[in-house]
Amino acid sequence: MYARGVETLSTAEIVEQIAELRRAHRALDEEIQRVPANMDDELQMKRLKKRKLHIKDCITRLEMELVPDEPA
Repeated sequence: MYARGVETLSTAEIVEQIAELRRAHRALDEEIQRVPANMDDELQMKRLKKRKLHIKDCITRLEMELVPDEPA
C-alpha cells in the first residue's frame, strides 16, 4: 500500500491514497473501541494503536505533498 514513492504519484492518486488511508484509520479506530479493556488484549491494543499512528503519519506525509513549495 505504501511501497510506491510519493514523487511518482499524481495529485489525484495522492488524494485517493489519502482517502483510502483515512478509511483504514477510521476502521482501526472502530476496532480499538471494540477491543475489551483487559490485560489479555493489551498487546493487541498496542499493535492496533501503533498501526493507527503509522497510518496517520502516512496521511500527514501525503498531505504535505499536496502543499506547493513556497519560495523563500
